[in-house]
Amino acid sequence: MTAQRNAAATTPSDTGSEPDAGRTPLLPRPDRTTAGLRAALARLSPQQLPEMERQMDEALSLAARTGTLAPLTRFLDSWAVTVEITRFPQAAARLREAEHTARSVRQDDPAWRTAMDEIRDLQTQARKALASGGA
Repeated sequence: MTAQRNAAATTPSDTGSEPDAGRTPLLPRPDRTTAGLRAALARLSPQQLPEMERQMDEALSLAARTGTLAPLTRFLDSWAVTVEITRFPQAAARLREAEHTARSVRQDDPAWRTAMDEIRDLQTQARKALASGGA
């Protein structure tokens, strides 16, 4: 039981003896539905709601034009990853810092590549956590 609780209290990349602060999810993982993700985002990062709504409208339009659900699946998967990262304060802070760096430096600056690698790693870890059904 303790191992399960400890595993649930950490993001996939967190190791070491740091305090649990920032590594405990702020809320349970929502259902991977527009309503579930929207409700979680409203609590975690409400400033992202307009972008989510814009992308949802685009996905719905593309799905209608193409006759396939693939755009909706991609939309849900993308926002599930965003919410998964945002649920953990430490991961969310790392993402914000990496995104800021990526926007602030030139692409030929090594810091840009480091920031992009951090963003990719956080997204990969979130996808793995979602696939495994943990925390």
